[in-house]
Amino acid sequence: MATALSQPSEPVSLVEMVKAAPKKKLVRRLDRDDSQRLRAAVQFAFVTLNIYLGVEFYRFVRFYELAATGVAPTRPAGVEGFLPIAGLMSLKATILTGHIPALHPAGLFLLVAFLTISFLFRKAFCSWLCPVGTLSEHLWKLGRKLFRRNLRLPRKLDVTLRGLKYLLLAFFLWAVYNMSPNDINGFLQSPYGLIADVKMLNFFRNLGEAGLIAIGTLMLLSVVIQNFWCRYLCPYGALMGLASLLSPLRVTRNAESCIDCAKCAKACPSYLPVDQLVVIKSAECTGCLECVAVCPAEKVLTFAAPGSKPKAVPAWAVAAGIAAIFFGTVGYAKLTGHWNSDIPAQVYRYLIPNAAEATH
Repeated sequence: MATALSQPSEPVSLVEMVKAAPKKKLVRRLDRDDSQRLRAAVQFAFVTLNIYLGVEFYRFVRFYELAATGVAPTRPAGVEGFLPIAGLMSLKATILTGHIPALHPAGLFLLVAFLTISFLFRKAFCSWLCPVGTLSEHLWKLGRKLFRRNLRLPRKLDVTLRGLKYLLLAFFLWAVYNMSPNDINGFLQSPYGLIADVKMLNFFRNLGEAGLIAIGTLMLLSVVIQNFWCRYLCPYGALMGLASLLSPLRVTRNAESCIDCAKCAKACPSYLPVDQLVVIKSAECTGCLECVAVCPAEKVLTFAAPGSKPKAVPAWAVAAGIAAIFFGTVGYAKLTGHWNSDIPAQVYRYLIPNAAEATH
């Protein structure tokens, strides 16, 4: 008897402990979650806007390439949103001199708008507005339909590759940091700087075999691997992620009410362990609210400022806030005369047909 009592008990495995733990009662949420429908609508609207800007800009460029006569199409200043490096240059020059550069000011204001959105609503620019992010999302969802899953890279390789976008961002920030306001103004006023938007358009219009292979490879990888470009290579997304670290809003989890179904973690396109954390602080969180949308329990996951009783910010408020910041910033720039570049038509008539000769 004494021998039997003195024998050590068998170790209990973690699986057995989990099975033995009492299951939490599910208090099912009754509200209808329309966050993903709303986000898809915002994405569609912004993609449509970008297509319109692209068509108008193409018409503008072709007018000068063909040396056409009559009234030239209006150059849409919104295309400067695709010139983030010029926007960073203008931001630095504005901070140091107190004066907004006269050339490509729209890029500066769009950069400020997107940084503000990322600061207030996490990295929401990437998941709500960015047309490349929208395309990437549809590509990996296509891959999931075709193959029933997406490939997930080993953790060490994933972490290493994620660092690439921050290295690219560091390179661009270093380059801008080493430019004085005079250097920035000199670049913006150079032939290349004056038609940097045209050079960007011509790059995609005249893609060679290597460029087509590179873009095709990125698209194929985005079908197989969730958000390949956004997750590993986009320096603009890295900048937005750093801004989001200061955001007052977080996805928060009520651990006491959580039933540990892990649906949130499975839905997260950034592979964040939402089901294991109380507050999501990662720069990889894009504020897409997919984790909140799939949670079946009442008031377990909320998008809110952390606190003892976090008050959720609804998806419609996020959409309204994004729209208010975007249109408010653009409206302010237009009202104050800091939207369009004042470049004479004769300059365009010379530079655009000879864009290939403009170098930096």
